[in-house]
Amino acid sequence: MAAPTPLIAGNWKMNGLRASLAEARAIANGAAGSRARVAICPPNLLIHQMCEMLSGTEVLVGGQDAHWEMSGAFTGDVSAQMLADAGAKLVILGHSERRTGYRETDEIVARKTQAALAAGLEPIVCVGETLEERKAGHALAVVTGQVRGSLPADLAGKAFSVAYEPVWAIGTGLTPTTSEIEEMHRAIRATLSEMFGAASAAAPILYGGSVKPSNAREILHAAEVGGALVGGASLKAEDFLAIVRAV
Repeated sequence: MAAPTPLIAGNWKMNGLRASLAEARAIANGAAGSRARVAICPPNLLIHQMCEMLSGTEVLVGGQDAHWEMSGAFTGDVSAQMLADAGAKLVILGHSERRTGYRETDEIVARKTQAALAAGLEPIVCVGETLEERKAGHALAVVTGQVRGSLPADLAGKAFSVAYEPVWAIGTGLTPTTSEIEEMHRAIRATLSEMFGAASAAAPILYGGSVKPSNAREILHAAEVGGALVGGASLKAEDFLAIVRAV
């Protein structure tokens, strides 16, 4: 079966004002004709404007999180339906910063993933171990357990991706070795195959964790790496496009 189409997704996190839309335009201009699908996930307040500005380009726009309910008394939260209504096509779920800072469990992430599917969004479900878990030799068990717990059966036959982001590598400048990345991605692929069968081969497994222009080519050409979830390097068009072109 053919390898999945690579996905390079930029997670702007809590960064970006209206002036930052110029970077998104530059990314869209530079990404035209790319071998990879390219997505930008800006703060919620920029999603609608970015969708309108990038209309007609190949760049997709996504959200960074979504509640598991479609509406209700959840002050400050945004639903998957709202993201879709604003024009988003994808959504990041279960990012380590959500799991750690907001104590999101696998069950919560699975419920959010179901809500994303119901709203017609393509979920990017994040998994990853802490440094303590890796040092203890539990990394594979932790991550494959998160995959099983965070991905609902509803994903069968649907478009989705899994992003492996070792928590200890995010924003630190540290990255696992290529062999460590390949080992984890192979374990995730095997778990997806167990859960969803042959159809899961279409789901790219992204790597996230201090991806930058200087290491992108080595990471993106490792076995079972189907793209990248990029943090800080996605805020500048020049850096992000260098990663896109490394596919």
